[in-house]
Amino acid sequence: MPHAIDHIALMVRDPARTAALYAQLFADAVIVPGREQAAHASLVQLGGTCFVLSQGEPPLKCNGDHIALTVSKAEQMVCAAKVKSLGLECQFARGGTALYFTDFDNHVFELDAEGGGVTS
Repeated sequence: MPHAIDHIALMVRDPARTAALYAQLFADAVIVPGREQAAHASLVQLGGTCFVLSQGEPPLKCNGDHIALTVSKAEQMVCAAKVKSLGLECQFARGGTALYFTDFDNHVFELDAEGGGVTS
């Protein structure tokens, strides 16, 4: 059985640009050096998970798929201001406890300030 998520791979037009965006938006994002030239990919450590940003054709549009990350309310508000300053699409939901935004390549992120995850 799986023990944890090893990595998340996303197709992006410009891996270095997307890695820089994530580093700008998230204080704990770490760009792993040395990968981008050799494999047309960038690696970013974010929230304890490795994101592999591979050069290719991203999704044509948003479809409801998203990556949800737990943050504090203060972190959520800081990120919302950064997202808006970059002109990226974003919206609050669930009474302001969730912030959804879209990166350059139609990947949707949710910043959950409640941190409860999905319950059944």
